[in-house]
Amino acid sequence: MQTMRSRVEAALDRALPPSSTVPARLHDAMRYASLGGGKRVRAMLVYAAGEWASGSSPSSNDSAIDSSAAARLDAAAVAVELIHAYSLVHDDLPCMDDDDLRRGRPTVHVAFDEATALLVGDALQTLAFEVIAAIASPRSGRVAESVSLLAAASGSRGMAGGQAIDLESVGKQLAWTELEAMHRAKTGALLRAAVLLGARAALDHDDALAVGLDAGRRSALDEYCGAIGLAFQVVDDVLDVETDSVTLGKTAGKDAMNDKPTVVTVLGLDQAKHLARRLRDDADRALERLGGNIDRLRDIADFITGRSF
Repeated sequence: MQTMRSRVEAALDRALPPSSTVPARLHDAMRYASLGGGKRVRAMLVYAAGEWASGSSPSSNDSAIDSSAAARLDAAAVAVELIHAYSLVHDDLPCMDDDDLRRGRPTVHVAFDEATALLVGDALQTLAFEVIAAIASPRSGRVAESVSLLAAASGSRGMAGGQAIDLESVGKQLAWTELEAMHRAKTGALLRAAVLLGARAALDHDDALAVGLDAGRRSALDEYCGAIGLAFQVVDDVLDVETDSVTLGKTAGKDAMNDKPTVVTVLGLDQAKHLARRLRDDADRALERLGGNIDRLRDIADFITGRSF
């Protein structure tokens, strides 16, 4: 997992314009937002799905992952991380969550200014699509599918829509089904896109979605994505209650201060922890049905649910 983190960090460094490029302040802020650490779960999912699709580790020298496939995996990993970084920059703005700490250091609008932070988010989002659209591929239709997949996961029916529901829910009591739907859009959609993009990138021919993706395997892959996507947010909500800001790298208890509904406020702390464990089991059962080289996908599910308990 550390190898995959290092790989995407290097790829991000190559994709982002140098700080010396005009406009220097904007590019400096883009690099600050994107290269400031983080778990890199979305990038790791890209590489893990690529490993599953090809039957080989993308960080190895196995010929099952050729150089062009490796470049496509790097592009997909960079794209999802840039979308994620843009969303964090905008989420932290005063008009949204108004937070001053992210990844253990000042948020972009604090370190620079609000106008720059807004432009950083805009520029990171467009750079993500530039990176993924530039993938060298013998099948242009496959690139178009990847662009469409990333756009849908990021837009009003995915991440941005989930954030809109989150903002509209301040001070309200949501039913569990409503909260679950919000989190599946806000957090889960981009995690699912990372998995599907990785599978598409690993091999670029008619069998690119791997190991014979019949209806059963498609269903299993979707169930895995759904389980880890929701589990990620459940664990985040538990950590927000039980962990301090230094450990989190962001302001602890922020949702409670903003009167936002969370998994903990809706279900209670014990039930939230129980749900995280159940979702981990659901992910494992889905992987068993998926078959193939699932070790790395299982490792990431363990990492997501094992961050606190």
